[in-house]
Amino acid sequence: MIEFNDKEKEFLKNIEEARLATVHDTIPHVKPVSFVLEGNSIIVATDYNTRSFKNIKLNSQVGISIDIYKPGDHKAICIQGDTKIIEEGKEFEKLYEIFHAKFAWVRKDPWKENEAPFLKIIPKNKISWGIN
Repeated sequence: MIEFNDKEKEFLKNIEEARLATVHDTIPHVKPVSFVLEGNSIIVATDYNTRSFKNIKLNSQVGISIDIYKPGDHKAICIQGDTKIIEEGKEFEKLYEIFHAKFAWVRKDPWKENEAPFLKIIPKNKISWGIN
């Protein structure tokens, strides 16, 4: 199992946006997403009707890039992993509470179990740079 070191965890807790890559019919699909680090997994909220969700239903392997670009001081973590879909239950409730506390857009447009899922990305590979 891939684990994040303390500096990587701190970096991930202070960033809100990432780019999620999925694939359909050998065609890559990349989009910006909000995320949180929970335990050793990256959690993303999505909707059922998105291309990303449809892709993950067919192929749970994803890539996600989390970075801050500053010339001469670029920091990033790129992760490849497997995705578990969380739609209901205690884990959904816990993740929803975390998203509700962190993101104003969740508080503005709340949802319930089975209305929109979370994607739990379990890292299989990672690389980071600029995070000392």
